Amino acid sequence: MKQLQGVNDFVIRFANVNGSGSASANNLFAKAVFRMGVPVSPKNIFPSNIQGLPTWYEVRVNAQGYVGRRGDVDMVVAVNGQTLRQDYDGLTPGGYFLFDSSKPLPEEFRRDDVTVIGVPMTLLCNEAFDNPKMRPLLKNIIYVGALAALLDMELQVLIDSLTKQFRKNPKLAEPNITALQLGYDYAGEHFQDVCKLSVQRCNLVGDGIIMDGNTAVALGALYAGATVVGWYPITPSTSIIEAFGRYAEKFRIEQDTGRIKAAIVQAEDELAAIGIVIGASWNGARAFTATSGPGISLMSEFLGLAYFAEIPAVLVNVQRTGPSTGMPTRTQQSDLISCAYASHGDTKHPLLFPCDPKECFDMTAQAFDLAERLQTPVIVMSDLDLGMNDHYSPPLNWGPERVYDRGKVLSAAELDGLTTAWGRYLDTDGDGICSRTYPGTHPDKGVYFTRGTSRNEYSAYTEDGGAYTRNMERLQLKWETAKTLLPPPRIKLNEPQARLGAVFFGSSTPAVYETIERLRARGIAVDTMRLRAFPFQPNALDFIHRHELVFVIEQNRDGQMRTLLINEGDLVPHKLIAINSYDGLPLASRSLTQAMEEALAERGILLQQLAPGQGDAQ
Repeated sequence: MKQLQGVNDFVIRFANVNGSGSASANNLFAKAVFRMGVPVSPKNIFPSNIQGLPTWYEVRVNAQGYVGRRGDVDMVVAVNGQTLRQDYDGLTPGGYFLFDSSKPLPEEFRRDDVTVIGVPMTLLCNEAFDNPKMRPLLKNIIYVGALAALLDMELQVLIDSLTKQFRKNPKLAEPNITALQLGYDYAGEHFQDVCKLSVQRCNLVGDGIIMDGNTAVALGALYAGATVVGWYPITPSTSIIEAFGRYAEKFRIEQDTGRIKAAIVQAEDELAAIGIVIGASWNGARAFTATSGPGISLMSEFLGLAYFAEIPAVLVNVQRTGPSTGMPTRTQQSDLISCAYASHGDTKHPLLFPCDPKECFDMTAQAFDLAERLQTPVIVMSDLDLGMNDHYSPPLNWGPERVYDRGKVLSAAELDGLTTAWGRYLDTDGDGICSRTYPGTHPDKGVYFTRGTSRNEYSAYTEDGGAYTRNMERLQLKWETAKTLLPPPRIKLNEPQARLGAVFFGSSTPAVYETIERLRARGIAVDTMRLRAFPFQPNALDFIHRHELVFVIEQNRDGQMRTLLINEGDLVPHKLIAINSYDGLPLASRSLTQAMEEALAERGILLQQLAPGQGDAQ
């Protein structure tokens, strides 16, 4: 039998039972690989119930830096009897099946292309530990130790990690280290040189970090000066608020009183949550909320108010599958249209699309500047994969030169210096953005009534069609101004330019870049454009115009980004090839490669027409 071989290049899937404490053990393994200098990408695939159902944790190790999900599995750590057969059958030929041999495999498990490795995890645990409550947790550490031996990992890295993890409770460190050693010794004694996969120390991560996007969002909001949070719990965004609270308790403390300089208010529902944000922002605070698709649906009414009354607000949407409750613990990019046009009437909202924790940090901070500059809601479009899973990322940076952009806010002195009448909705600069005031700025100047009904330039109620038209045209002008302020797309062109292009965004990025390299190796060159914001800038639409065919890659059924491009850019639909993934799992490079190759095969006549140097990789 030909076994899979690889140094710092493989995928391991842990098959566990939800609620068994396995996530921390699996995370221990992934971070140990990272600490050995190897890029790694863990994906926690878990159910929405508290415990009992199957859960999987995939770890991709790749020295080339491909950290998107690959889509197949080289090794399974099988400790869930419910999915034992499924996990066994799903292995790549030549792969490795590590299981708890305290019970033998059923007779029907017969594959001559799989290496079976049995470690009696339960028996080892029962012999070594008396505490029945601790045994299930320590069993997880035993298989981590066994993996360390099989993969030639440095055991000390894992020991140091456990020591650090339990530094506040050293009594817990001792049994965990014992369990680690039990697994390591057993596998080393019984399965020496059985596994041809290995992890070798290198220096491929540089100054990179590994963290989850939700934590990065919380830090971005903190550094941006957010002081008010209105929120309602919902998977998968809740950990943003939890992280923000922890950081506020550490870094937002008044020296004199010891009080936290932040208000974190759990509202009775999502509509109330966004109401808190809008009210606080209207008063001059930097405020935000975090939610998911169902929350966006409930917030839409107040989002329309903030758009029309021109009040800043920052939202972070950690997308999950829908419609309705959908699959709460699975990932998608399916809220694009609902967020872009949230609320009734002619309403549009700027969207930001981060692709890694660094951009989660940067774009969240930028969202506050944009919201105040544009006086409108700004929505950061994350998703469950990006938000809740750890990702390899460049480090987070905040330079001392960074200054908050509070937008066009008039002070009392500026109000006194005006030589003409001030109007809250009067555009004096030609960019569609009007000046505003904070409540209480001046005893008798700069006062206006904030309403969601039609008004004139001086905030006086009116149902005059002309005044309404002027206001809506000014809001459209502000939309054009937004295009100049939002982060531009990242475009990569072949030399010479290819006839094929690919458009994508967000957490799809790693899988897409890997796929483009795979296609390049097959002689097919594809230019790429990673969208980072909506509305689309002129160069984004120009990219599409310059290519014969353009793939639009996204994680939803209906091609929502493709729809936005067609709608906003007045593009020819048949030019945009929809590549859609919507199974709730992070986008996999191998399935994406297959989908793009099939789409090209269907248009084979176009490929045959590609001129040399335009369809071939250079």
